[in-house]
Amino acid sequence: GCVVGDEVHVGDDSHLFPTVSVYSRARIGRRVMIHAGARIGSDGFGYVFNAGAHQKIPHVGRCVIGDDVEIGANTTIDRGSVDDTVIGPGTKIDNLVHIGHNVRIGALCLIMAQVGIAGSTHVEDGAILAGQSGLSGHLTMGKGARLGAQGGAISDIPAGETWSGYPARPHREALRAQAALFRLSGLMKTLERLIDRERR
Repeated sequence: GCVVGDEVHVGDDSHLFPTVSVYSRARIGRRVMIHAGARIGSDGFGYVFNAGAHQKIPHVGRCVIGDDVEIGANTTIDRGSVDDTVIGPGTKIDNLVHIGHNVRIGALCLIMAQVGIAGSTHVEDGAILAGQSGLSGHLTMGKGARLGAQGGAISDIPAGETWSGYPARPHREALRAQAALFRLSGLMKTLERLIDRERR
């Protein structure tokens, strides 16, 4: 039940599980595993508003998957608009991940379930994105950086740092902000008691 489009190259010892679709001109390296239902090289989300309608921008780039990559079930990786979308060698991608057009992911990255990476973002070698985290478009996540579960980055993440929360910030700072928020509810109760006492 797989569909492999025109001019697709699939390297030696690669395995496409049932119902995988690989769009035209995609390149898949050696020893790649693509699990059921994944979509490789579909058009990215690109439109321009003209003449009262959203006009589709043609996507003519490719989707290039390096050697020893594993791609989880029902994951979608867009083709590039002009440049290529690239997944580096040895990177492992979980189920239900979306990778937008022109994204470049380095070698040996780990990308966990339900992650979303918006267009033209660069994820450098060895980075880790935990479950349900997301990167906004046109960002750089540095080499070896980590983004915690459900973290949402709207600015670059420096190499080697761990960030979390939304908007994502350095992990310790995010923990302090969360702790302050939890203390706020107790302070509100104290304030309400003081106000009630004054009214009496």
